[in-house]
Amino acid sequence: MTYRVRVELADTVPPVWRRLELASDLFLNEVHDIIQAAFAWQNSHLHRFGSGPGFYSPETEYYLMPFDVAEGEPGVPEEQVRLDEVLVEDGDRMYYVYDFGDDWEHVLTLQVALPREPDAPRAVCTAGRRPAPSEDCGGVMGYELLLAATDPQHADHVEALAEYRRAFGQAPEPERAPVPFDVEAVNAVLRAVTGQVSAGLPEPIAELVAGARLPAVRARLAELYSRAVSDQREPADAVVLETVRAYAWLLHHVGEEGLKLTGAGYLPPASVREAADILGLDRTWIGKANREVQTLPVLWFRESAQKAGLLRKYKGKLLLTPVGRRVRGDHRALWGHLAEQVPPKTKEKSEWVSGLLLLLTVAAAEGNVLIEAAELMTGLGWQVDGMPIEKGDVMQLAESVRTVLDALGGWSDDYTIRWDQPTEQGREFARAALLRWL
Repeated sequence: MTYRVRVELADTVPPVWRRLELASDLFLNEVHDIIQAAFAWQNSHLHRFGSGPGFYSPETEYYLMPFDVAEGEPGVPEEQVRLDEVLVEDGDRMYYVYDFGDDWEHVLTLQVALPREPDAPRAVCTAGRRPAPSEDCGGVMGYELLLAATDPQHADHVEALAEYRRAFGQAPEPERAPVPFDVEAVNAVLRAVTGQVSAGLPEPIAELVAGARLPAVRARLAELYSRAVSDQREPADAVVLETVRAYAWLLHHVGEEGLKLTGAGYLPPASVREAADILGLDRTWIGKANREVQTLPVLWFRESAQKAGLLRKYKGKLLLTPVGRRVRGDHRALWGHLAEQVPPKTKEKSEWVSGLLLLLTVAAAEGNVLIEAAELMTGLGWQVDGMPIEKGDVMQLAESVRTVLDALGGWSDDYTIRWDQPTEQGREFARAALLRWL
């Protein structure tokens, strides 16, 4: 059957609720994931289901999460209980409490059982009211205070903001605001929860999605990929020509005879100056730009051409590889080859993951791409010294992808937002790198 279930947060006035249509054979551990998605929880606290007159009634039977089982708590493991074992008749209720500090009690009421269509989704949200509470906001009272303090249109905004400042010494940060109800956003996460989000994704992206602990992260990754490859048209010749201009120059500069390097193995000063000019370093680099070791963008650019298999060092010279000879003079072939090299094939998984996330965020081009890539990488479980990934970490970990994009004119010339906002060239190239897996 398909169960139409209303899930309401107890003691909220007016009530915070979501209406869900659920497969009746879902197990309660799956229902847990669904409730987490419906209310934008982050699954960072304990939870427990109960069936009886009320959650805290002595007559209530509890169904245990894995932590409870490991601790030896009495009760039935939630993964052994089906939804249609505890909700049978229209009007039946059960309870789900999340975060025993804030004590969010969710009341699940079976409104009606309907015949189930064969292709119906396992879980879908059809309606809801009021924003979802933020994690660790202090329960119902904290939710109402934070809701009013973060919404300038709220009737009690001024008083709530003053009270919040008295209590915490500052105004609430924007990210602390309750999450507005958006049925499409909820259903995107529900598709991730029920395993539908990976359908049709190429293997590298599907693997990335599967590695996300939180359904919201899985849904966001799938959404970014969908948006990134929505336009599959080939870029115009003029765009390709302008984008690969620096690499095309380098291949011609090295030439068939190769380029003699300095005794230390660096580009000669004249070549460094030309490369700096081609890369437009006059807008962003302070210095004479005549020594490669002191002009890092030129050094990174030349090394990226070697990593891409276009050039190699041999007996004090920089030489074209067979691939470099093949694509020299063919801008579209050069574009295609570079797109196939990012993220680079490496044993360092952090470099692969960060590079792939950077390509996703650049191709989708929403907001600050480095910050989003950092948040997604954190959502995938990565840390640096026990701390969440920051945008500077992404710049370092995904240096190979960032350097290629830089050489392709992929970043804004505005120094204040450099490496934050991609150009159209950067978006086109990142899209091409992702499209190769289709």
